[in-house]
Amino acid sequence: MAEQSAHPQGGGISIEAFSAGLLASFVGFASSFAVIIQGLTAVGASQVEAASGLMALSIAMGLCGIILSLKKRQPISIAWSTPGAALLAATAAPAGGFASAVGAFLISSLLIVIAGLWKPLGRAVAAIPAPLANAMLAGVLLGLCLAPVKAVAAAPAYGLAIIVTWALVAKWKRLLAVPAAVIVTVGIIAATVDVSHLDMNALWPQPVLVAPQFDLSAMIGIALPLFIVTMASQNIPGIAVLNVNGYRPDPGPLFSVTGLFSLLSAPFGGHAVNLAAITAALCAGPDAHPDQARRYWAAVISGIFYVLFGLCAGAATAFISAAPPILIQAVAGLALLGAFGSSLLGAVTDAKDREAAIITFIVTASGLTFFGISGAFWGLLAGGAIYALTRWGRPHRN
Repeated sequence: MAEQSAHPQGGGISIEAFSAGLLASFVGFASSFAVIIQGLTAVGASQVEAASGLMALSIAMGLCGIILSLKKRQPISIAWSTPGAALLAATAAPAGGFASAVGAFLISSLLIVIAGLWKPLGRAVAAIPAPLANAMLAGVLLGLCLAPVKAVAAAPAYGLAIIVTWALVAKWKRLLAVPAAVIVTVGIIAATVDVSHLDMNALWPQPVLVAPQFDLSAMIGIALPLFIVTMASQNIPGIAVLNVNGYRPDPGPLFSVTGLFSLLSAPFGGHAVNLAAITAALCAGPDAHPDQARRYWAAVISGIFYVLFGLCAGAATAFISAAPPILIQAVAGLALLGAFGSSLLGAVTDAKDREAAIITFIVTASGLTFFGISGAFWGLLAGGAIYALTRWGRPHRN
């Protein structure tokens, strides 16, 4: 099938495209902004720096989606790297603080640009055994996915209210389950936290330029795993979603452009933007418009709302910072349950590679840190060694 950019423009914005774009942006932002704040804070960001990072990511993915969708006339939806943020949340702050983390963000973004421009690197990422990549992601996500249970133990009434809301709404419409849980959490925070103590100046968007530091342990422990999970868990599935819906863009330029926007957001605290997967289905599917050539407007609308949501990043971060951390972690954990289940299933499905995958999962989830390098790297290294050992001497089969 030819690229959809060859299709006629097919008219302007439709009600279907507007609705799909608004829903995609709301679900994308509300479902995982707590994960982003959690991740940035874990690697040393202050409240103001975390708000700046959230704003930079929102604006970057909004503008990137608008530009690519209008240029390609395809629904190219862009999202922040939620698995990448979960990786950060499971990583200890580097010795150089948030400045070293920003340096790692820049290196990871540069690798994404190169992966799009230089096909051997892109092929190398795609060649990472799927069971190991999935196991590493599952190990990264495990800690946050345990948070809802811990919230019930720490604050039973509040924790159960969040979980029950999530479960009941999921029964009706799964896409809205996490946003509904977020709304309940906001209500709990508003009822229990003295908002008069909030810094009113922090409610307005304040871009903070962070001078990066380049630290070897942060390069290995943050940049490399961030690059891998962003490519393997977001960019490659994002292309698959577009293909399933009948679009055939050249992946390389899309990867490079997302890497370029990641580079632009990194000095302001943004870790990575990439092709969307779940919200991409909302913009690329028939609900966005019966005419395939007009669905790109849904991704454009989604991008516009992401930019607008980015301007509210200061208020969102300030409000969350005033809340008990366990409640925010609980919402973040609920948002990641689907990704955890999918990655765990992908890790253990193939029996011959199951042992290597389990080793990767256990080492990653352990929180092990050697030489300041996080467990995600060591998990992939340990699992890769077992993977190579079990396949050594095994006859090759076509």
